[in-house]
Amino acid sequence: MSRWIDARIMHLVVILSVFSQASQAKVSKADLFMEQFNIANQAETANEFFDYLDKEEFTDEKIQFGPNTPADSLRQQVWYWAAEWYNEAQEYGKAKEYALKALPLFRYPNMEKADCLNLLGIIHVRLGDFPTAASYAKQCVDIDMKLGDPDRISSSLNTLAGTYMAADQAKEAEKFILQGLEYADKANNAGRKAILLGMASEVYHKLGDDNKSLSFARNAFDLDSINGRKPKMAMRLSQMASALAGLKRYKESEATYLRAISLLKEVGNQHSVGIDLNQLGFVYLEQKRHGDAVKCFTEASEIFSKMGDLYNNVYSHKGRYESYWSINPDSAKIALDRFNTLKDSLYHQASADALARYNAEFGKDRLQEEIQRTKTARSRDMIMAIGLFIVIAIVTTVIIRARYRRHRSQMIQLIKKVEELQEKSDEAEKKRAETPKEGVEISENSVDKPDDGQEFLTKLFVVVDAALTNKDYGVAKIASMMNMTERTFSRRLKDVTQQSPKMFISAIQMERCAKLLLENPNKTIGEIANLCGFEEASGFSHAFKRVYGCSPTAYREQNRDLGNKEFGG
Repeated sequence: MSRWIDARIMHLVVILSVFSQASQAKVSKADLFMEQFNIANQAETANEFFDYLDKEEFTDEKIQFGPNTPADSLRQQVWYWAAEWYNEAQEYGKAKEYALKALPLFRYPNMEKADCLNLLGIIHVRLGDFPTAASYAKQCVDIDMKLGDPDRISSSLNTLAGTYMAADQAKEAEKFILQGLEYADKANNAGRKAILLGMASEVYHKLGDDNKSLSFARNAFDLDSINGRKPKMAMRLSQMASALAGLKRYKESEATYLRAISLLKEVGNQHSVGIDLNQLGFVYLEQKRHGDAVKCFTEASEIFSKMGDLYNNVYSHKGRYESYWSINPDSAKIALDRFNTLKDSLYHQASADALARYNAEFGKDRLQEEIQRTKTARSRDMIMAIGLFIVIAIVTTVIIRARYRRHRSQMIQLIKKVEELQEKSDEAEKKRAETPKEGVEISENSVDKPDDGQEFLTKLFVVVDAALTNKDYGVAKIASMMNMTERTFSRRLKDVTQQSPKMFISAIQMERCAKLLLENPNKTIGEIANLCGFEEASGFSHAFKRVYGCSPTAYREQNRDLGNKEFGG
């Protein structure tokens, strides 16, 4: 049984996030942008980098800077987003480099600094440096606790719990994950709760309570299945399979792992494929299927060797040694030697001792230390360059506010245009429905025919509504549903509306958001978000506020009488 307990550790590192497999071409492209920016530090170069991220749909919205943007602001944003990009591409060394360069430029404890600390925590877990990961994750929790957003607090507590799980300290992780679930309930965020339920499954699996682990994993799978989140569904299947193995239900565990591996390959998550192959190998060993086990461990080792993941590769070679022992002693000896070499490189008592420093209850000293460092840095900066700082702050504020006002004004005007076009479309449909179909002879011109542009828009409104419901409303997808190439669709929409596809689809989405808020006063904000294509209520609230200047709840309250009048509420 000790062999199986060791094998469980392989799956713990992946729980912090789901990674996509980036192509070498994309990484090289990012390398070129960063090389150019590090030489010039100019807004033009930064904007080229963010144009690329927007094209790859990596950022929620396009980030752009004016020519007079302060150099520190440029470096802060470019280096932070470079760290996010390289982390997503599993280039953890580069991700760490840029995140550490960005961190000092976030001078005060705010959401952006917390995001950078959270990212550094995740990166160091992937690099196997658990004490450092715990330090960054703890600082992130402290800042989020001070800011008071329950959704962010639950997220950072999840990262902290995952860090302790990766360090094989499940009892410490249990405290944080239970607190995180409480905050997830307060936030009313189903997507976030699914993530924490998955983590809870890992925690209780490690603690040996596999019935509870299986229950948490199934609940998480059900939540992720509702919105078709395939990457998350694959992770939940992995957690269910792990719990089933702990309960010695090996046939069910094998079948569930095979489902998980197939889905992970479909979504391109190679790292998790390797982890599940290791786990499945140990399931085969329990069934004395040594040949099948060797295949799993060998494939997993190849994946981890390419990725430089020493932590999980140790368990691949341990599994190979145990699998070969009964069928090929010579190969077993080679695998054992390799296992011992990797293990000596990985494990060091100092790591466990250092991590113990962070086992105190969260919220005691870390935040005070952060505040004191902030005060010291602030005083020094004010003494050195108070005049320059004020100018930079004013210019930055003006730029940001002007950008928000311009975006809001453009969107409000476009939403009004969408409403007008929608009304015309409805009127045309109504006329068509009222036209006699038989028994009356109608001249060709007796009924107004919508022109091609109106027919195009009528179809587009229907298509976008369907796409929003399915949460798949990218320009390429909409074009496909319109039976057009993306280029033809963009050109046709530009001819009819003089708008880009991305802006016009966004306007349709926001018009639908506002309409549904008033039509459905009894639905929660999370339910409205789901109907409008958003995965999480927090993302919906952020997007809505950028356009309408207030939260969805405030908008509903301010327009309650209008909603009652128009929709019979």
